[in-house]
Amino acid sequence: MRHFDLVIIGSGSGNSILDDRFADWNVAVVEKGIGPNDAYGGTCLNVGCIPTKMFVHTADVAGAPEAGAGLGVDLERRGVRWPEVRDRIFGRIDPISEGGRRYRAEGSPNVTLLTGEATFTDVKQLTVQTADGAETITADRFVVAAGGRPVIPEIPGLDQVEVHTSDTVMRLDELPRRMIIVGTGFIGAEFAHVFSSLGVEVTMIGRSGKVLRVEDADVATRFTEIAARRWDLRLNRKVVSAEKTGDAIRLNLEGPEGAESVEAEKLLVAVGRTPNADLIDAATGGLELTDEGKIAVDDTQRASVEGVWALGDISSEHELKHVANHETRVVQHNLLHPEAPISSDHRFVPHAVFSGPQIAAVGLTEQQAQQRGVEYVTSTQDYAGIAYGWAMEDTTGFAKLLADPNTGLLIGAHVIGPQAPTLLQPIIQAMHFGLDARSMARGQYWIHPAMPELLENALLNLPLN
Repeated sequence: MRHFDLVIIGSGSGNSILDDRFADWNVAVVEKGIGPNDAYGGTCLNVGCIPTKMFVHTADVAGAPEAGAGLGVDLERRGVRWPEVRDRIFGRIDPISEGGRRYRAEGSPNVTLLTGEATFTDVKQLTVQTADGAETITADRFVVAAGGRPVIPEIPGLDQVEVHTSDTVMRLDELPRRMIIVGTGFIGAEFAHVFSSLGVEVTMIGRSGKVLRVEDADVATRFTEIAARRWDLRLNRKVVSAEKTGDAIRLNLEGPEGAESVEAEKLLVAVGRTPNADLIDAATGGLELTDEGKIAVDDTQRASVEGVWALGDISSEHELKHVANHETRVVQHNLLHPEAPISSDHRFVPHAVFSGPQIAAVGLTEQQAQQRGVEYVTSTQDYAGIAYGWAMEDTTGFAKLLADPNTGLLIGAHVIGPQAPTLLQPIIQAMHFGLDARSMARGQYWIHPAMPELLENALLNLPLN
């Protein structure tokens, strides 16, 4: 039984822990692969953030004719060369993934790469089912960074039809004429934007009455209004069964007006993700789990077993790559300096939805502030009220800020509209470094006429004491 100084489970953010400071450590990296291609490098690189945003940018370009019409410019989208789009994107992603695998297997003399499904068989003991058979290993320290996977709901007949998830839908052989998307969260919203912009007829099905319902209510309401104009939106629906009908898939629904059905050539299920703690049998490894099935950790990312840390989607409530990267840096420090551990900072975690329109947010929604009894004031600034908004003829986007009325410190920010994630960044910076709204608004120049004036005006409009 081989013993290591450190075992890292997962090749996503956990793979970034190792640098020159670990050169004298005996390390094993365990990776089973992700998705149908057994790729190295984790969710973000292979089936998440990076390829999806490459598709989103393509979709944004494909939407130029529609945007041009309102500006007096006649454009035409004559076609979409889907195989070329797909292969351009994965022609960049796949070599990076394979290069990462090759480097870990051949370029790190102190690192052993074990490829196969791994499960804990005891405390700090892992059995890996490799192509050469099962091997059980132990270590002084473990880092569990095994991520998560898409959820497939239990729906009668679903196992009899072709079901795509975010892991597989980007590698379709050809664009379908129609696509059903089950799920109204950020994954569903992004793929609905991508495929509809490329000419696919999209039907979106959701259980609730809004798309992106976890966003601030004003943002979710506005996005839902826009989504209903772009897609065949079926809200407050329950999928009761699935069946194959000729070359199509039929979903039978129950809704406010009774039974109905929808059909399409392709089906994407995007109802959420679940942590992989069960797949690695974390409980057998003595690791305490949360009610959501994630590995429980403290603020230093330490799990319930001494010498075990966890990070990323398998343990964090924030299933975001920038959070996983932050937690990786914390774990890295704490492995090297156990006598002086540092804590993760999850106070102001931003997120973005790269759909059409884009959304970005940080801090509290107005509903959360009300539920928690937090004193606040709010202001909203429309894109249509700034000069660059006039240039874009944007009539739906806005920024909404929440602040403490006494200190002027920002407690929440929500933007829906063009370049929302980029616009939000100065607000994130202000929240992290304690810059109040008055100082932020008047203590610096704001380029005119540029989109950041959206935030300047929203700051100035806050009714502070």
